[in-house]
Amino acid sequence: MATLKRSYPDNVAGDFFVDNTCIDCDMCRQIAPSVFQEASDHSFVYHQPGSDREQLRAKMALVACPTGSIGARSKPNLEAALAAFPEKVDDNVYFCGFASESSYGAASYLIQRPEGNVLVDSPRAARQLVKKIEELGGVATMFMTHRDDVADHEKLHGHFGCRRIIHRADSRGIAAEHFLEGDEPVELDSQLTAIPVPGHTRGSVVLLYKGKYLFTGDHLAWSEERGGLTAFRRVAWYSWRHQIESMKRLLDFNFEWVLPGHGRRGRQPAAIMRRKLEECIEWMIEVA
Repeated sequence: MATLKRSYPDNVAGDFFVDNTCIDCDMCRQIAPSVFQEASDHSFVYHQPGSDREQLRAKMALVACPTGSIGARSKPNLEAALAAFPEKVDDNVYFCGFASESSYGAASYLIQRPEGNVLVDSPRAARQLVKKIEELGGVATMFMTHRDDVADHEKLHGHFGCRRIIHRADSRGIAAEHFLEGDEPVELDSQLTAIPVPGHTRGSVVLLYKGKYLFTGDHLAWSEERGGLTAFRRVAWYSWRHQIESMKRLLDFNFEWVLPGHGRRGRQPAAIMRRKLEECIEWMIEVA
């Protein structure tokens, strides 16, 4: 719970504020960019929400914050914000919100489909979110892109009885029902392809859905600053060289959406996304 006496001095005067428990995960800036900005190592309120939409987005950021670092002097009604997640991204793909501190505020996603819903990485197992996911059909499969973003997978598995998938190389201390092996792509079914991409971790894997949506964990993200795709060299815990080679492997696949755990989402036609991927690989080689 955010505390006013610990709020940052750079918060603009008004109702909403961010306190010094912020871990700079970027979640609030993604959800409500007109309200929150970054100041070196934390988020702060640079504009108090005015319109009804800004108010809702600020409240959604508040409930999604993994560390409870966002507060409001007025103690607003959060009912609509709690009910806003999972939030539709496109078609039957949803952003879960409710980030977990244990995964450093990583985003997670829900794919709703008749064959059984798929949860990509784990959100915080908040009661309100679990109820909404139940209403959308529950979870049949939980796909964990890598070991960092597993958060409340045990609680969610216990509740939904879902099958958990993770790469064997990232499975130490993590229970699962299905372990991926090696570095070759694996068709999980006619719509889902798991593509191992060692680099960020040895067992990092991206998930391609319908040849359109690429769930990338911490492997690949959209960069507004670069105007294209990017990777994070400073957190290539396993190997930047291997991550470059893994990135090249993605050139064999078409996709229009990049949906990361950390970093920004991006959408472009498949041909443009391929060109952006090629440019990203060139940049990665240059900075190697």
